[in-house]
Amino acid sequence: MNVLVIGRGGREHSIVRKLSESNQVGNLFIAPGNAGMSRDATCVPIEETDVDGLVDFAKRNAIDLTFVGPENPLLMGIVNRFQEENLAIFAPTKEAALIEGSKSFAKELMEKYHIPTADYETFTDAELAKRYVAEKGTPIVIKADGLAAGKGVIVAETEEIAYQAIDDMLVSKAFSDAGAKVVIEEFLAGREFSLMAFVNGENVYPMIPARDHKRAFDHDAGPNTGGMGAYAPVADITEDVIKVAAEGILQKAASGLVAEGRTFTGILYAGLIMTEAGPKVIEFNARFGDPETQVVLPLLKNDLVQVMLDVLAGKNPELAWEEKACLGVVLASAGYPGSYEKGVSVPAFPENDTFTIYAGVGQAANGYVSDGGRVLVVGAKAGTLADAGRLVYKSLTSVGEIDGFFYRSDIGKIGEDVLK
Repeated sequence: MNVLVIGRGGREHSIVRKLSESNQVGNLFIAPGNAGMSRDATCVPIEETDVDGLVDFAKRNAIDLTFVGPENPLLMGIVNRFQEENLAIFAPTKEAALIEGSKSFAKELMEKYHIPTADYETFTDAELAKRYVAEKGTPIVIKADGLAAGKGVIVAETEEIAYQAIDDMLVSKAFSDAGAKVVIEEFLAGREFSLMAFVNGENVYPMIPARDHKRAFDHDAGPNTGGMGAYAPVADITEDVIKVAAEGILQKAASGLVAEGRTFTGILYAGLIMTEAGPKVIEFNARFGDPETQVVLPLLKNDLVQVMLDVLAGKNPELAWEEKACLGVVLASAGYPGSYEKGVSVPAFPENDTFTIYAGVGQAANGYVSDGGRVLVVGAKAGTLADAGRLVYKSLTSVGEIDGFFYRSDIGKIGEDVLK
């Protein structure tokens, strides 16, 4: 088969790596990809948002199956276009992807179909929003309604922080149209985890749970990021909890989307929090999570191509998982998630017991240079989470001081002990 993956980040590199293991794949393309992926697939210089260019490429190269990694092309309707051209694609239409594209739509869907989530209100007026915050008190959560690259969520611990977030979104337009409407939610206490599933209509096939670390610095300090590391599975999330989340959240969401005329096909991601009342939804995404994908897919025993073909055909892919743990740590550019320098030489980490997934890298004469905020993930599989963590942190420290970059030393709470 000729297979095309759309995207350029670490999530897409993980998908490419997994697809490259399949004996059903002949030619594997990634558009646009990055320099670090070129060993695993043929990079094609077409932007993720160039829908016409991608459709044309798929037709000219007889692409048998396309997989979409990031959210922006989904909301642009890339799947709708591929379907119009009778091109097989594993991802949701723009109508179904609205579950990620609009937080207010997602909240309304959850309310209608009795999916557990935080209480909320939606606002376009800053003064009314502030009045609501004053009435409800803090901590409270302020979210830009639309896509904001993982940065449109503020957990406000004081009214001042909440008011500033409201002004940034509704008055200063910090997130452009994505922040023209805000969702203000009650703060939920508990341990977060991610549960993703392969979905086609009402058929939902959950994966193993993962947990990512979103704050920039150790001990969950600093600003929210797209994710600084992750691990899977999650020992404190029991099989019973996974069953409740799969049936009461993922299945209800998939069935709700069918009922709304927005049938979902692809990867449905639920960002969840384990509260005293059980798991509740923080957010839905319409694609694989990043960096959770980098630690979930390495544990999947199945051929990923066959999984997608089975799901598209309405068959149970019978997912099987390694009895191991996987942990990954993000190496980020100094300054991320704020401004940062590009073009900094990226160290090469030993890969005897670990693997490297590349995200924001470009090619230079003597190796890779940084080209983004999150640059790469160093990951490992082992019999226990602690052993996987030790392997990762051993690899990260083996190159000495890393100028121009940083990483958290407490992913999975493993590095703290290893690095002493």
